[in-house]
Amino acid sequence: MITVNEYIKDASFTAPCFVRGDASKVLAHLPDECIDCVVTSPPYYMKRQYLGGGIGLETTYQEYIDNLLAIIKEVYRVLKPSGSFWLNIGDSYKNKQLLNIPHRVAIRMQDDQKWILRNTVVWDKMKGAMSQSKDSLGCEYEPMFHFVKKKNGYYYNSDAVRKKPRSARVENGAVVSATGVSGVRYRRKIELSTELTEEQRANAYKALEDVLERIKKGELSDFRMVIKGANQRVTNGDTTNLSGRAKELQEKGFYFLFYNPNGSMISDVWQIIPEDTQGRKLHFAPFPEDLVKTPIILTCPPDGIVLDPFVGTGTTSYVAAQLNRKSIGIDMAQEYLELAETRCSEYGCLNNGELETLI
Repeated sequence: MITVNEYIKDASFTAPCFVRGDASKVLAHLPDECIDCVVTSPPYYMKRQYLGGGIGLETTYQEYIDNLLAIIKEVYRVLKPSGSFWLNIGDSYKNKQLLNIPHRVAIRMQDDQKWILRNTVVWDKMKGAMSQSKDSLGCEYEPMFHFVKKKNGYYYNSDAVRKKPRSARVENGAVVSATGVSGVRYRRKIELSTELTEEQRANAYKALEDVLERIKKGELSDFRMVIKGANQRVTNGDTTNLSGRAKELQEKGFYFLFYNPNGSMISDVWQIIPEDTQGRKLHFAPFPEDLVKTPIILTCPPDGIVLDPFVGTGTTSYVAAQLNRKSIGIDMAQEYLELAETRCSEYGCLNNGELETLI
């Protein structure tokens, strides 16, 4: 039997680690800045009665948010400066009013705990329970927030999640972009522009030739050229004090948009069907595996540790094991942890016992 801190320090332990206990108390025993990535979905306010108790059944939503933030404060402490925190949380109604709990939590995290919100992902469930309401729409999405502790330098493997790249091609010696625009056409646009100075026009020709050469060498997959006075919409607006692109267009007379040769980044709308299995007799809100995969691949290094302080039936730990990452899962219900260990058994899951034994 090992302790959680031994598990964190010893690289030879690679299987998932589970701890039974209150998340705030367990996290309090973890050392500072020891976790690389946190992916979790805490109990929603006034939605379900979970085994083991815990947050979610407070008298007011304000009390629920306060209790959740107390745990998140500990998450901030144990997360490395290079780490990421992915938080999926749903909303609730009271007295026929949507409480806007996810964004209340997110704003409190930003204002009170200095978290930096990098993205709000929309989880499109693609299906939902039949709505019985006669005066409101059915809801088939939930937010998933991506938080970090610092503006730059956090681990982010963007190439691991990019879409298939757009590709330019060479036809009869001429480069044609993936959108069908050729070098010949861009040269014509430069020639016909009535707003370019002669110096800007000469610079635009040269810059275009350089880009076309990079395309031929395979250094770029595709590009777009915006030319002053060529009847093109300026990306991000045409106000120079707000748009860097507009300022560049004003000063140089042109600018380029380059497509990454490894492909474009995925969007912030994820279409993932909710899970229908995972021991629903005991746990009625299973976390979809596909909702966990992208955050771990994107923001947890291969030798990192993933944490889920509300692990439930162990989806985060299960996915982390599939991706060869260590993980720590915390839950108050022994029944859920047994389900989680059963799911992860093929990865040699540690047989951890009571919280008091581990800390």
